[in-house]
Amino acid sequence: GSLASLGLASCGNDDSNSACPTIESGKLTIATGTPAYEPWVVGDAPETGEGFEAAVAYAVAGELGYTNENVVWVRTGFDEAIQPGAKNFDFNLQQYSITAERKATVSFSEPYYSTNQAVVGFADSPVASATKVSELKELKFGAQSGTTSLDFINNVIKPTNEPFVYDDNAGAKAALEAKQIDAIVVDLPTAFYISAVEIEGSKVIGQFPLSDAVSADNFGLLFDKDNKLVDCVNTALGALKESGKLAEIEKTWLADKTNAPIITLD
Repeated sequence: GSLASLGLASCGNDDSNSACPTIESGKLTIATGTPAYEPWVVGDAPETGEGFEAAVAYAVAGELGYTNENVVWVRTGFDEAIQPGAKNFDFNLQQYSITAERKATVSFSEPYYSTNQAVVGFADSPVASATKVSELKELKFGAQSGTTSLDFINNVIKPTNEPFVYDDNAGAKAALEAKQIDAIVVDLPTAFYISAVEIEGSKVIGQFPLSDAVSADNFGLLFDKDNKLVDCVNTALGALKESGKLAEIEKTWLADKTNAPIITLD
């Protein structure tokens, strides 16, 4: 059952707004990317609840006592939301990895998903069947600026060529499609979607297993710094994990998007 029915956090009701304040009383304002991509949001329409992050957002809203009608969607750029300053949302979800650096300017919920980094390149590339990082060193890589994927290229793959940096994933994907670069690094579910749907002839070359050198990318809901709502949302996420609902949402939207070859760190 929802927390609202347990009387733990009926945030949709005005009487408890002080405990779980939202920017608009009686509404929960949720932000996502512009555009939002699959498998996170289907058809760039989060209000349908289709796609992993759209479904998670509505599940959290439900636990907080909000009906779907009282959820308001807004759009932000990826980097824009991490900057200090007032926010036009209660929380934002667009595959934000929880990092110490970002925690200096924003707050995060507990993770709602953990994933690995993966490499997407062309199926006819000489490194299409690479199994070790050393085989990737000579590639021209691209990634979105300010992302853990870009950090991963620089700190783990350490290619000979400086990686190309793009304002957004769309720029990186366009460069790969035009063969200006050889490969991009993105989270694993995104990698599967790109190879299956977006870039013809591309494939997931491999994923990087977790190790001392490689930690999981934990995605968290992003809030204004020190927002009181974080505790309420963490309670909601805890309930969704405990009931199995979060695992069910993951199975629905991401189950077939995690089985890729392993690339070892040599």
